[in-house]
Amino acid sequence: MRITAEMSLYPLADEYKPTIIRFIKDLQKVAGLEVVTNQLSTQLRGDFEVVTGAINECFKQSMQEHGKLVLVVKYLSSDLDITVVPTLD
Repeated sequence: MRITAEMSLYPLADEYKPTIIRFIKDLQKVAGLEVVTNQLSTQLRGDFEVVTGAINECFKQSMQEHGKLVLVVKYLSSDLDITVVPTLD
């Protein structure tokens, strides 16, 4: 089953940008995972096991390296094309 996820990472530290960038770059290395990032969130698409496994592994690594973090994730049980900008028509 293919799914789509949207997530935002909030490091509880003054120097938050490097932690977020590292987290996204680690996700981008995962085979079979499509990653699209914008100013507010990151969207992921792929097989259920790949998406959820990548999020869990990358978040665990970030927690170990950077301490306190908040990760907000929304899962959609559908294979949404995250590369297409939606229209309001």
